[in-house]
Amino acid sequence: MSTIGYESWAVDLAEVGAVYPFQGWEIPMTVVGVIFWLGWHRVQFLREGAHLEKARRMGEAEKIRQTIDRY
Repeated sequence: MSTIGYESWAVDLAEVGAVYPFQGWEIPMTVVGVIFWLGWHRVQFLREGAHLEKARRMGEAEKIRQTIDRY
């Protein structure tokens, strides 16, 4: 079964051209991937910052200091 119309690959591949899907979309897909990657890092940075801030405020500060000083 062939998806590009060739029954045999015994041809000059220079004449065949691109043999993969979405040809011509390499640059736009790369741009979309980089934007997604940067956005994901931004979301992670904000969520982890909020989580660490919540953890920092948890508990009684004086009791924590006494416990740390004891050890």
